[in-house]
Amino acid sequence: MRIISRTVMILSLVSLLADIASEMLYPVIPVYLQEIGFSVLLIGLLEGVVSFTAGLSKGYFGKLSDEKGLRLPFVKLGYLLGALSKPLMAVFTSPFWVFLVRTTDRLGKGIRSGARDALLAGEASPETKARVFGFHRGMDTIGAAVGPVIALIFLFYYPGSYTTLFYLAFIPGILSVLLIFLLKEKRNPVSTLGRGNFFSFFGYWKIASPGYRKLIPALLVFALFNSSDVFLLLLTKSSIGTETVQIAGTVFNADSITIAAYIFYNLVYALAAYPMGSMADKLGFKKTVLLGFFLFAIVYGGFATSPSITLIFVLFAVYGVYAAATEGVIKAWITNLSGKANTATAIGFYSSCESISAFFASLIAGAIWTGFGSSASFLLSSITGIVICIYILLYVRDPKN
Repeated sequence: MRIISRTVMILSLVSLLADIASEMLYPVIPVYLQEIGFSVLLIGLLEGVVSFTAGLSKGYFGKLSDEKGLRLPFVKLGYLLGALSKPLMAVFTSPFWVFLVRTTDRLGKGIRSGARDALLAGEASPETKARVFGFHRGMDTIGAAVGPVIALIFLFYYPGSYTTLFYLAFIPGILSVLLIFLLKEKRNPVSTLGRGNFFSFFGYWKIASPGYRKLIPALLVFALFNSSDVFLLLLTKSSIGTETVQIAGTVFNADSITIAAYIFYNLVYALAAYPMGSMADKLGFKKTVLLGFFLFAIVYGGFATSPSITLIFVLFAVYGVYAAATEGVIKAWITNLSGKANTATAIGFYSSCESISAFFASLIAGAIWTGFGSSASFLLSSITGIVICIYILLYVRDPKN
């Protein structure tokens, strides 16, 4: 059986291009926000609000996709909003405008995510889902590595030209939208939940399988203490300070090293995503996710020690393996626990609740960082990762075993 179908390949290329656009900007956004007057606490609030918005929309639009039995209209609109938001970030710099544009960008992600993941799940069997999601995540993350490389090269020659970079990010963003028009779909089974209001997707909990109801709480508690990667980038920059690295006669400062570390993380993630998916298909979702959460605990514990430049790169490499072992695998696990008629709803329900947790996670991290220092914030996340490992080990059953 062919594991990577034409639909999976096109969706993966779409994600690759969209992530090039997003990740050209992601490493510089915290620096850009600080330059226009945002404090660490306000950055935490911003990231929390946009994650919260995206999360609620994932649940609603996931269920709406199941209600309509259609995926592609949601995928097209979602990627279009993401593409349009990139240049708008540079137009005005007031906090209200920045919040509005970032929210629009994440709203686009919320509209497309459940429908896209349901399309991916429909292209796989229960025995191959982790590899399909792993391949998609790998391609997505190649884009996440290429984007910062473009940003790094551009800012090397044009230091501080963040506004122009926002305009350039529109190009791969709109190309990703055009690719989607190569896809066609047949109408899917209609949701068994029926119609409802914006929050009706929460009703999925009542009909969810026992395995789903045991797994999701653990993932949500973990999300509550897994703050935005923006904080990793901020800590990296502050740890490096005025230190520089010279390679082949070229001197790299804190900004360049921070972006390089993020590129390295994404390269490791991209390379490890499919192997981790293959591992999950063969050995089980549970073992793979447990490995990922354990690595997360190591990474956040390491960042709590104010690491050196060398250790920072080691930790970002381990962080890449953690992401590869969890993000795609968790989605594959969830789709195996849901019926075909409610796939997008099941993913959307989880994503919505996860983003509500992420909203508070970014606020908590920002507040702890401000009140007690960065080490306390990262150490708390590390301890939470260990606790969640223990819970999953003892109470959550793997449907593949």
